[in-house]
Amino acid sequence: MIIPTVPSLSDVTPSVRRTDGVFFTGLGFAEGIRWREGMVYVSDIPAGTVHRIGADGSDEIVAEIPGSPSGLGFLPDGDLLVVSMRERVVYRRSGTQLHVHADLGHLVGSRLNDMVVAPDGHAYVSSFGYEEPPRRSTSVVHVRPDGSAEMAVGDLWRPNGLAITPDRRLVVAETRIHQLSEFTLRADGTPVEPRVLARLPKGSWADGITADVEGGVWVADPKGLRCVRVNRQGQLTDVIDTSPLSSITCALGGPDKRTLYIVVSELGDPSALLARRQARIEHVEVAVPGADSP
Repeated sequence: MIIPTVPSLSDVTPSVRRTDGVFFTGLGFAEGIRWREGMVYVSDIPAGTVHRIGADGSDEIVAEIPGSPSGLGFLPDGDLLVVSMRERVVYRRSGTQLHVHADLGHLVGSRLNDMVVAPDGHAYVSSFGYEEPPRRSTSVVHVRPDGSAEMAVGDLWRPNGLAITPDRRLVVAETRIHQLSEFTLRADGTPVEPRVLARLPKGSWADGITADVEGGVWVADPKGLRCVRVNRQGQLTDVIDTSPLSSITCALGGPDKRTLYIVVSELGDPSALLARRQARIEHVEVAVPGADSP
């Protein structure tokens, strides 16, 4: 576990508000939300589908993924990458064709989770770390643009959402310890110099995250029923209240990248959630636009 001096979240009084409204409804349980070229992409885990949603509400299924889709990202040529949680592979969608970009089964012994892809094509994939107790730490997998992969950074407790800041920091949400850890990315994509950006208050969960141009990070907190922004100094500056639903993940997008899209959902059995199609995407305008990488 990474334990340096941790910035206090109480140094700034955050603004608290609600979202501006609902962008899209009818998902089972969604993850991996991303914005690209005027469209929102999102994985519906229990449905096994990846959706591309337009500003007019149009919905196209762009991939059907065996083994539960989750994290999403894009290579420099525009090809879509999709994490398959239970298969422990990353798929690549080229045109209409789907094939394996990276098989991580030899590196990871549990379900995969989220992913972020840098503008140069280096991808970083999180995993559950374990399926049954005892709890144990794990690593983030670094997938190079050619699909080769290695365990990159270790001793993380249920690494979940990932984001890359404009100053090339990889930020990882550690759900089990409600912590944001960060790493400097070398020119070859290797994460180094582990340190803590911030810890959320006890009782919070750190789930999906997205970065803005100031190096701040929006964090979905399912347990706290909110989405919060932590600035470069590790201070909590903004709170979006999503109650009574949980905030699962988030992404910055829109024409000026100042629209924060937040996936909200009940928690529970995936099959039951899919039957109710209760998950939705809400949106809110924020002051600081999104970064080039989520």
